[in-house]
Amino acid sequence: RRALRWVSGRAPVRGLRASPRAGTAMPSWVIDRYGSNEVLRFTRDMMFPIIHFPNEVIIKVHAASLNPIDLSMRSGYGATALNMKRDPLKLKTGETEFPLTLGRDVSGVVMECGLGVSYFKPGDEVWAAIPPWKQGTLSEFVVASGNEVSFKPKCLSHTEAAALPYVGLTAWSALNQVGGLNQSNCSGKRILILGASGGVGTFAVQLMKAWDAHVTAVCSNDASTLVKKLGADDVIDYKSGNLEGQLKTLPLFDFILDNVGGSTEKWALDLLKKWSGATYVTLVTPFLINMDKLGVADGMLQTGVTVGSKTLKHLLKGVHYRWAFFMPSGPSLDEIAELVDSGKIQPVIDEVFSFSEVPEAFLKLEGGHARGKTVINVINRQ
Repeated sequence: RRALRWVSGRAPVRGLRASPRAGTAMPSWVIDRYGSNEVLRFTRDMMFPIIHFPNEVIIKVHAASLNPIDLSMRSGYGATALNMKRDPLKLKTGETEFPLTLGRDVSGVVMECGLGVSYFKPGDEVWAAIPPWKQGTLSEFVVASGNEVSFKPKCLSHTEAAALPYVGLTAWSALNQVGGLNQSNCSGKRILILGASGGVGTFAVQLMKAWDAHVTAVCSNDASTLVKKLGADDVIDYKSGNLEGQLKTLPLFDFILDNVGGSTEKWALDLLKKWSGATYVTLVTPFLINMDKLGVADGMLQTGVTVGSKTLKHLLKGVHYRWAFFMPSGPSLDEIAELVDSGKIQPVIDEVFSFSEVPEAFLKLEGGHARGKTVINVINRQ
């Protein structure tokens, strides 16, 4: 079984030669400042990752993929919060986050393990989503905490596997950890997914169908065939007139996942069943932008006031309002891998690029309207 592909052909791929200074430097795509696509720079002299903690592993990257957060981070969005996470005590005075490697998804092979790692060994095929405050995966090697890593699904190639970790964990966080949905409580529930044809949306549709929910998916008309193929029961084209009006003709929902944000939040909660435990979860929050604009302390305060007031306002109307964020988790990836190997979830790949084509891959993502994921083959192995 292969991944669903919107674009059937593969981009040409090329292998990476080993760095002549193996052990000290490696090939990477980095940025030295924030900006648009011209800030991306290829180097063969990126510092080789080092294991600093006993629970860390070094992974040889076979494939990576891009997510909207990579575009945001390239432009500097969220830098205040991420730099605080990188150096919470401000010990590295004068140092900056640059050169910074983007890319969150990795599928590859364990090369080295810290002394505290017993679950993995060199040679294991693994996948992971690296949190955004760490150096990323558009590189020959990447270091990760053992609790962020999971064994790659056996039925997928590295190229296919790299499409899933970040979007899978983001959807898992929203639906399971924040939304409280699981295999035992989803049967017959009516789920609305706004923005169903992107990476998170295509994963969420499949997960909800694997858990026996009724799924209504909102996307553009040219993605409807794909979303139906993933199992959605009802597919609504958001461009075909009044979306709010179309959705109000349907029975009320038990759960809404909002990947779109903006004006949808003003009316989407009216589509939920009142006083039944129905929940709206949005992945579009002002948390990082508040900290960028207001600084850490005032940004966190403003964010807390916003989510608190919205939660209370909607609770008084009989529905639950929640924010969700990506959370790195090897154990959650273990569960996702089981669903993949059982045939219930498959990666949806829009296009595959070689490692030399990373700038083109960013431009593809920047163009929007992706049908699934943009994947990078870091080495020429499938």
